[in-house]
Amino acid sequence: MPDAILDDISHRRYNPLRDSWILVSPHRTKRPWQGAQEAASKTTLPQYDPSCYLCPGNKRAQGDVNPNYESTFVFVNDYSAVKEEQADYESVDRDSSLSTMLLRAEGVKGKCYVLTFSPSHNLTLADLSPSQILPIVNTWTKIYTSHLSPKSPLAQVAQPTTLAPHSHSESPATPNAQYRYMQIFENKGSAMGCSNPHPHGQVWVTTGTPEEPGLELTQLQKYRREQGGANMLEDYATLEATKKERVVFENGSFLALCPWWATWPFEVMVLAKEHKRALVDLNDKEKQGLAEAIAEVTRRYDNLFETQFPYSMGIHQAPLEGTKEEIEASHLHLHFYPPLLRSATVRKFLVGYELMAEPQRDITPEQAAARLRDCWGELYRKKLE
Repeated sequence: MPDAILDDISHRRYNPLRDSWILVSPHRTKRPWQGAQEAASKTTLPQYDPSCYLCPGNKRAQGDVNPNYESTFVFVNDYSAVKEEQADYESVDRDSSLSTMLLRAEGVKGKCYVLTFSPSHNLTLADLSPSQILPIVNTWTKIYTSHLSPKSPLAQVAQPTTLAPHSHSESPATPNAQYRYMQIFENKGSAMGCSNPHPHGQVWVTTGTPEEPGLELTQLQKYRREQGGANMLEDYATLEATKKERVVFENGSFLALCPWWATWPFEVMVLAKEHKRALVDLNDKEKQGLAEAIAEVTRRYDNLFETQFPYSMGIHQAPLEGTKEEIEASHLHLHFYPPLLRSATVRKFLVGYELMAEPQRDITPEQAAARLRDCWGELYRKKLE
């Protein structure tokens, strides 16, 4: 367990993945838990919605008609945040002027995909079994493989893929450039800005490295250099598996835990226990282990406050194209960032001190992990049927 005094005093915890700190105020949780209590929410959505642009057989915004898919379905986003075809941009200021130093910009090209998790409109990852989540993991892997640089060491272990998602023009999704990074993510719930409840996630590929995975990659490489080739997150997984107090779920391949440095009240990280650089490093058994870990985390989330628990989830792994040092320092992991604090309607907001100084939390990661561990078992909604 952490030093006993840390349960009673405000303190800061270090995040080695971002080289940042968070303020923890555990004394604020000494009072009994008196969060608001709402009735357990039921699923009111139909299995099929004729007005949903993600349901099988329905028409999307640009006029394409979805196939009658039975598992996952991938297509190029009709309203992509980045585009493959656009004018190049290069700053005209090349001297050492203030404009050059302070008013910087660079063009970004890329491609955005939508991935439906199930043909059923009224299901979420929490409703799906590991065997139903496995096709999602396999599809993620195929999309990553189809964009992987042939020069990457990962290309030597990646299995050939025939995945060819289509855009509104029905053109194959083969990229017309070598992209640098792929961000796979899911926003669940309207609280996270999700505009359609049909279970789905997104995949964005870009020419540059986004800031968050870029910060992590810098720290992972630094640790590897300083520790003689060791991998930070493999070492961290080993440490947490030994200590247990922040572990929510564990199987043979993956560990789900509330990180020592977590910002969000019930933040969870899913870690490969052994060094896996990216999804393509996983064998069939390990992919099943990842599907099981995702099922366990999402079901426990919903059981915690007996609601459709909102979150943003993202996968961090090796860049599609990078140096050998970048690839080997990378470690496959998933972040779950949920906003709920005390109940189905009471949220955590990053405001005031947290915006102007640094993030702060009351409930400790150890307390959060204990509560999530207690939420194992059948999904609460099945008991309401």
